[in-house]
This record gives sequence, C-alpha cells and structure tokens, in this order.
Amino acid sequence: MPGGLVALALGGFGIGLTEFLIAGLLPQVASSFTVSEAAAGRLISGYALSVAVGAIALTAATARLPRKQVLVGLVALFVAGNLLSAVAPNYPVMLLGRIVAALCHGSFFGIGSLVARSLVAPEKKSQAVAVMFAGLTVANVLGVPFGALVGERWGWRAAFWAVTAIGVLALAGIAALVPARAGRTPPPTGTAGSDPVPPSGLRAQLRAFRSWQVWLTLTATALGYGGMFGAFTYIAYTFTEVSGFASADVAWLLMVYGVGLVVGNLVGGRAADRDRDRALVLALFGLTLTLALFGLLAGSATASVVLVFVMGVTGFASVPGMITRVTDFAHGAALAASANVSASNVGNALGAWLGGLAITAGLGYTSPLYVGAGIALLATVVMVIAARQARTGQVADRVPAR
Repeated sequence: MPGGLVALALGGFGIGLTEFLIAGLLPQVASSFTVSEAAAGRLISGYALSVAVGAIALTAATARLPRKQVLVGLVALFVAGNLLSAVAPNYPVMLLGRIVAALCHGSFFGIGSLVARSLVAPEKKSQAVAVMFAGLTVANVLGVPFGALVGERWGWRAAFWAVTAIGVLALAGIAALVPARAGRTPPPTGTAGSDPVPPSGLRAQLRAFRSWQVWLTLTATALGYGGMFGAFTYIAYTFTEVSGFASADVAWLLMVYGVGLVVGNLVGGRAADRDRDRALVLALFGLTLTLALFGLLAGSATASVVLVFVMGVTGFASVPGMITRVTDFAHGAALAASANVSASNVGNALGAWLGGLAITAGLGYTSPLYVGAGIALLATVVMVIAARQARTGQVADRVPAR
C-alpha cells in the first residue's frame, strides 16, 4: 500500500472524527457557552451546510493548482478550524471554527479520491478510493464514543486538540509521501495511475457536466445516500420505540452500523474494480431490500441488529464505485468528484426531511425505513438506466477533448 494512500486515509479519519465527535460533546459545549440545545445543534447543521458549499467552491477556486498543494492547503485549513474550536472563547468563534474545518471536507475527499487512484494500478482504482474512505468509515464507528470518552475525562476542548494533532500528522504525511504530480500527470501506460490527464482550469472542468453519465451518477449518489439517511436519521427511535431496546443500547447499535460501513466500503471497492456498474446496481438494490425487510422485522431485536449491520454494508458499498464512475466519465475533473460529495449531502438532507414528514404524518417509527427503501429503489432504477445506456452507447460521453 503506497504511503501516500495511508496519509490520505489518516486525513479522512481526522475529518470524519471532527464531523462525528461533536454529537457526543453537545451537552458539554452547550453548558460551557450557556447556549440552548438548538444553538448547540447548529454546530452540526452548520458543518453539513459548509461541506456542501465548500466542496464546489474550493475545488473550483483551486482548479489550476497542483493537487498535492491543494490537499496540503485543505488539511491546513482543517487544522486551523479545529484549533480555533479548541481555543474558542465563545459560541460564535466555536461555530466559525466548525465552518472553517468543514470547508475542506468535500474538496479533500473529491480531490483526494483522484490522487488516491493515481497511486495504484488502474485495475485497483476503486480499492484505492475505498482505502482513503476507510478513514471516514472508521471515524463513523469511533467518532461519537471517542468524543464522549475524551470529553468526559478531560473536557470537550481536549477532543478538538486531539483531532488537531491528527490533522497535523496527516498534513505531514501528505506533504512527505504523496508524489508532487499525483493525480495530474499519469505515468507511462501500464503502470500505476495510467488514467488520462485530467482537465485543468475551471472552464475545462465545467465541460465535464455536459456528460449525461455524470448527471446520472450524481443523481444515483444523491438518491442512494438519501435512502440510507432517510432511515438512519431516525434509527434511534426505531430501536427504542419498535425494537424494544433501551436508550443505553443505541450507542453500541450505532457501532454495529458503523462496522457495516467499514465492511461495505472495502467490499464495494473490490467489487467495483471487477464489474463496477453491476456492483453499484447490486449494492443499491441490496439497500432497498434491506430497508424494506428492516421495516417489516423491526419488532424483532435480533433481526434489527443483523439488519442495521447489513444496512451499513449495502449503504456504503456503492461509494467507491460512484466516485470512480463519475470521475471516469468526467475525464478526471476534480470538480465532478467534489460534486459527488455535495450530491451525497443533498441526499442526506432529502432523506432526513422525507423521513421526518412520514413520522409527522403519523405513520410510525418504521416509516422512515420504508421511505428510505423507496428512495433507494429510485437510485437503483437510475443506476440501471445509466449502466444500460453506457453499455449500449445510447448516452455518449460528451466531455470534449482538450
């Protein structure tokens, strides 16, 4: 495994931690700054909004810069944001720190995925993306308990100091181990990273969005995430109100889900390198069936444990393949890779909103699972259309030659 890929995974782990650990620290932060629970919650929603905006804005602004330099700058921004949060004297500064840290999130994973795939042989590009995202999935498992544990023993500021230190290590690793021209100039054909040279400049990258396959992939990404998060957002209510678990059980149940994410990410990367479109269709259809079955069997505690794990596996198995697919049809445009991250955040918001509407309508705490299954089914249909049209040539790749 190339050292640069390990450094990228460490960066992903740090970014994932700062996204998730705040959930376990909200009571302490709210008490420290004497703000309401709703105001403290904006440290999460503000982060998510900044991810969606930063993914496009920073990638567009850095389109002509060498990708290694951009990654170093993004991780430096991440370090600065978490450092600001760690020393924040009041709530507005804390919120500013969260926003600064979030701005790098989407661009790091978008540009980092292109650099990761350039570090390995072409037939392993989805696995390379999966390795980079492994840091994020592990952070999903450890983030909330890590924040809660460190916060309880040493205070919430210590958690942000720890994440800042991880960011510094990732920064040093990327600076030292990622090749200077990674993701920009391919080596000779037949060696690692022999993909076409990606377009440089904002105008050239925007041409990538003339491809219908890019838009179909972004749509499938948004709907796939929407299906998973339509169910996941309210899963704690399903566990406690339907499955019969105690509130104290939710933490370890979410860790079971997180382990599923890790497994799905790695398995999905390998499967995508064998037959990407087939792997994506199977993952999305598997998510559809899992959520529908979960809705039917949520009253069983045993079935709920098994199905929340499978939900994590099928929900994240499509991620590596979606990123390599959108960047392949975009001829390696970093803006398309970052747009894929933004699409996933749009899907998160859509799924959570629709799941909330179902509960508000009085359909019960299993209704988000059925809503998620419906959205995931739409994602499957879109992916089937994209795969069929790509195979038959009905939708041409319209990215013009530079």
